[in-house]
This record gives sequence, structure tokens and C-alpha cells, in this order.
Amino acid sequence: MTLTWRHYLGVALLTLLIFLPGRMSLVPLDRDEPRYMEASAQMLESGNYVDVRFLDQPRYLQPAGIYWLEAGAQKLFGGPHDRHVAWPYRIPSLIAAVSAVTLTAYLGATLFGGMTGLIAAALLAVSTLLTAEGRMATIDTVLLLDILLVETALLRAYIDQQRNRNTSIGIALLYWGAMGCGLMLKGPVVLIPGLATPLALRIIERQAVWFGRLRPRWGWLITLAVVLPWCIAIGVVSHGAFFSHSVGTNFLGKIGHGQQAHGLPPGFHLVVFLLAFWPGSLFLVLGLPAIWARHREPTVRFLLCWIVPHWLVFEAIATKLPHYVLPTYPAIAILAAATLAKWPLTRPKAAWARGLMGLYTLLWGVLALGFVVAGAILLWQSEHRLDYGALIAAFGALPLVLYAFWLLWQRQRRRAAWVVIGAAVVVHAGIFLTVIPNLGLLQLAPRAATLYDDYRPCEDSTLVSVSYSEPSLAFLAGSNTKLLGVPAAAEYLAANASCALVLVDHKDEAALTAHMLEKGFSLTEYGRVTGLNYSNGHHLDLGLFAPVRK
Repeated sequence: MTLTWRHYLGVALLTLLIFLPGRMSLVPLDRDEPRYMEASAQMLESGNYVDVRFLDQPRYLQPAGIYWLEAGAQKLFGGPHDRHVAWPYRIPSLIAAVSAVTLTAYLGATLFGGMTGLIAAALLAVSTLLTAEGRMATIDTVLLLDILLVETALLRAYIDQQRNRNTSIGIALLYWGAMGCGLMLKGPVVLIPGLATPLALRIIERQAVWFGRLRPRWGWLITLAVVLPWCIAIGVVSHGAFFSHSVGTNFLGKIGHGQQAHGLPPGFHLVVFLLAFWPGSLFLVLGLPAIWARHREPTVRFLLCWIVPHWLVFEAIATKLPHYVLPTYPAIAILAAATLAKWPLTRPKAAWARGLMGLYTLLWGVLALGFVVAGAILLWQSEHRLDYGALIAAFGALPLVLYAFWLLWQRQRRRAAWVVIGAAVVVHAGIFLTVIPNLGLLQLAPRAATLYDDYRPCEDSTLVSVSYSEPSLAFLAGSNTKLLGVPAAAEYLAANASCALVLVDHKDEAALTAHMLEKGFSLTEYGRVTGLNYSNGHHLDLGLFAPVRK
């Protein structure tokens, strides 16, 4: 089966349909997403496209590339002051997800045939991790696409060497340009897959003649041309603080110790893979004997050299988050798809290996059933309600999952894969269309921001938040938001009483009132919102107050 442009267009459109549900109704998710959105919004408001800031603090975690993309999307589709609309900031992630899945289909088809490409694209598109990341305005899906372009250029040069054909200069420009864009997105992170893959192949094959096809003698100048202008600008503006913080603290600091309570032992990514790459995780594990039997074939060797070094690096560093190994997922999807479409099932000879595969299959099945009912149960436990949309998704996916179990029992792995991919689409649509938009624990910041908008005394009013410091509140309420403790909040309110309101939890009201009385002010309540702070599980009873001079 040979894929044509019509196949790739179909893959892109289907992927777009998979990632669209709920996109416009989702409130800011996670803690990172509103940080990216707020920094991008402030970039538009200030006109400063060099020095990235979150509220009144510099955000020196990575270069400005992702903020440029999100600010541009917001300017084109949302307008710079429409803060209650989050979806324009998510457009770069949407485009990146669709492009990454389509490019995976191309690579799979190039290496192992058209059916492999289609299955690989489907496994990547419905994987849990990409499903989540592709809907958020964070950097990870865009970085995935960039690294995929880097690996595509490497693979093209490698295959051209194997087949004794010329490698065009465009492939070299793609490699070095993508390396430069990766540096503008996430700094040195792109160097790990970009250099580790050819280095691993050099060690295994004891030669790297093929890498010369990428014109390294002058290609590095293209990378430098991409990153150097902004590096010079931010170096001058920040007086070197950006490099010491982003490289020294953020990048190198993650190696020795876990940052932001994300320190975990080696093996974390291997354990999380069952969930993060579901439903494709089982099909990769079942296909491991077939993959190993062919590990000396050049195409398989390249994919393994793409996966293994990147994976080992992020298992070794102390700070671990699931999305760190996301750039390996296209290669994993291609190998899993090849075991379904091209290679016959190979059973391991050792009894312990068969036992482990059986246990993994059991865990995968339990997880599949958990996915089916999770949305309805979560809404019942959180909101004490049965949502018809969540129930429809559950009852729609359950027969597909059960049928997939039966097909696996009959050893019809390819058919089982397609069926469970369909089940995953139904489950994800239910989660993002009905479950997440109706979860009250995600609505505290939007309701607090709406209350503030109803009572703000000035056009450029300031919201001082004492007890609630979620980035989503800062994004929804605007860049004038102040996240302060009680003494600092009282000081600010006393000095800016005419155009400031304060949001404070019931437990901190007495302390704030006492501090305000000392400064000759009382507090007038305008309204309250209650809910759960999802980041720490604390129940909050937030009151909105205005300072009034006594």
C-alpha cells in the first residue's frame, strides 16, 4: 500500500477532528498553561518581544520562541485584550499536533509501508500524553514537531546513504534550521535528540559518513543565525541573567535534583508509559520480540537510536515529567505499527517474559476499563451529578473495548488496535467535551475573575490576591494582578485604595482586616466564590473586598 497526498490530507483532517472537541470551552488547564498564556498576553500588551515576563517577574525558563507563536496566534484570532478566551493561545499546539501525526504517517510509510504509516499515525494521535498536551498552550507539542523535523532530516540522510542516492541541500537546511528553532523553543534540550541519534549510530556502526550529507561544515551557521539575534538582545536586556537562570538553574539544575517536587527515581518514564502511550503501549510491548529480532536492520536501528539515548537521558536526570520523553513517541508508534502491519507475532521463549507480557496485558485492560468509566465517576464524585454526555461516551466506548479484548484473545492484534483506537477517540471526546468543562474544581479561577470584572473600580484596576496564587487567575484577571502575602497586600491596598480590590480566603480575612485597620482602612465585601484549589486540594472561600478609608 502506497500513501498519496490524499492519504496524508485525510490523516491531517482526521487528527484535526480528534483534537478539536472541547478546545474552545476548556478553561486554562494545568499550572504551566496559564503561565505561557499570560506571558504571551503581556508580550502583546507591552510590545516587548524580547524580555518575556509573567506579571512583574522575568520568565527566564526558555527562549521566546513559544511566546512569539502564541502571541501571534492570539493577535490573529483572538484580539490582545480578550483574556477570557484561551483557545487562540492553543492554536500552535493544535497545528503542531496535526503536523506531527501526519509526519509520523509519512515516516512510517517511508520505512515500512503505507499501512504501517497509518497505524503509527493513529497510535500517536490517540495516545494519552499527546491528547492532553495537544490541547494546551504549552511548549511540548511544538517541541515534539521540531524534534520530529530534526529526526526526519537525519533519517533522510541515513537512508540516502544506505540506498546510495544524493541528499538534497534542502534536507541539510531542514536539519540545521530545525535545530535553531528548537534552541529558540527550549534551549539546549533539542541537542539531546539532535546529536544523540547520530552519535549512537556512530558508536554502533563505527562510522558516520552519512552525517556529512547534512553539510555540517557550514550548516551550524544556519543554527547560529536563527538563535544569535535574540540571544544578543536578551543578553543585553537581562544583563546576562537569562543565561544564568535558563541554562544554569532551569536546565542544568534539573540534572542533579528534582525541581518543583518532580524528583523521581530512574524507571519513572518506563512505568508511566503504560498510561502515557495508551492504547499503543500494549502493542509495543507485545511486539518487542519482533523488534528485537530485527534490531540490526538499518531502519530499526535508526529508530532505536532515536528512542534509547533520549529515553536514558531523561531517566537519568532527577527531575521527571511525563512529557520529557514525548519526542520519542513517533518512533515508538512506528515500531509498534510495524509489528502490527508488517511483522508476524513472535512469542518470547522464556516463561518469565511471557508472564510479564501477560501481566502487562492485564494492567492495560484494567486501565482501558478505567478510562471508559473515569469521566462519569469523576463528575459524580466531584459534582454529585450524572452527566448524559459522559454516560454516552462511556457506553459508546465500552463495547469497543470489550470487542478489542476478544480480538486480542483471538490473536487478531491489528483489528484489536483499530477497535481500541476508536474507543480512545470516543473516551477522549467525552472527557474534553463534557467532563472537564463541568468540573467545578477547575472553575474557581474563572468565577473569581468574573466577580472581579463585575466590580473593578477603574479600567486599569489591580486585583490583589492574598490566599489564591494560581497562574490561571493571573491570566484571567490580567497583568495588573498582584499575588501577595497579608502584610504586603495591606501595604499595596493602602497606597492604591481607589483602583484596587483584594481577593482573600476566609481564614486570612481577620489578619488582613487587622493590618488594614492599622493603616486607617476597613474592607467592604462585594461577593464570594467557593471551590477547590486543584493544585493542593484545599477548599477555599474567597471574598472580594474593596479598601475604604475610615
